Amino acid sequence: MMVEPTFDRVAFEIGSLPIYWYGMIIAFGAMLGLVLALFEAKRINYDSERLVDVVIWSIPISIVFARVYYVVFQWDYYSQNLGQIIDIRQGGIAIHGAIFGALLVVVIYSMRKSMSFWKVTNILAPSLLLGQAVGRWGNFMNQEAHGDETTRSFLEETLRLPDWIVNQMFIDGVYYLPTFLFESVWNILGVILLVVWRVVGNPPRGYIFLSYLVWYSVGRFYIEGLRTDSLMAGDLRTAQIVSILMIVFGIVMMVVRRKAKRYDDPSEKGLFD
Repeated sequence: MMVEPTFDRVAFEIGSLPIYWYGMIIAFGAMLGLVLALFEAKRINYDSERLVDVVIWSIPISIVFARVYYVVFQWDYYSQNLGQIIDIRQGGIAIHGAIFGALLVVVIYSMRKSMSFWKVTNILAPSLLLGQAVGRWGNFMNQEAHGDETTRSFLEETLRLPDWIVNQMFIDGVYYLPTFLFESVWNILGVILLVVWRVVGNPPRGYIFLSYLVWYSVGRFYIEGLRTDSLMAGDLRTAQIVSILMIVFGIVMMVVRRKAKRYDDPSEKGLFD
């Protein structure tokens, strides 16, 4: 039986210009993340204009870093297709590159405005994770970032997925594991846990961000092992290498900062205060 994908990559066209779901979903995820951050800023009486500035600068820089990261690890292909380096309409961005780009923006902006890096990242960490959770649905629309081959019965009866997801996982005559969905659900659960801990637990400053690094990386390490389109560094999956490094960094810095100011402390005297 022939199965047609539920969705097309193109959402609509403006004249002859196609508008892709991928970009729209990425933008929607960024917007939701900003809304969550602004709610938190209002709750703790933090300067929301600063957060908006950080996000506005972070979005384009993150996209550039995400694309550069992806192209670097696919250079054998792009060195022969230079004209496609800037074409991200059908995917081809790496979230780790986006994270590094966003953190660079936060560091530079915090230095210029005498803000606490840890305070800002504690506010933005759940927002970043929410944006990642939503953004994975762009991979769904592009039929990418999937796992190994599977069967329709496994998707329907074991995972109990609705037809509109199952059909979209039918690619070139084969069903695949929806690893994009696994990561999206993992990230959403992480958002809930981080927000609740931030509100109820009032952890040391920096712990929310560091916990984000650990939470996301644990899930990404496992899920990356299921994927069939991983970026590689030799025989190793780059996302798994970076995930391990982020887990170690997060845990070590939690130990270092265990006596830091609490999250709700309003004072900001230095970059790494």
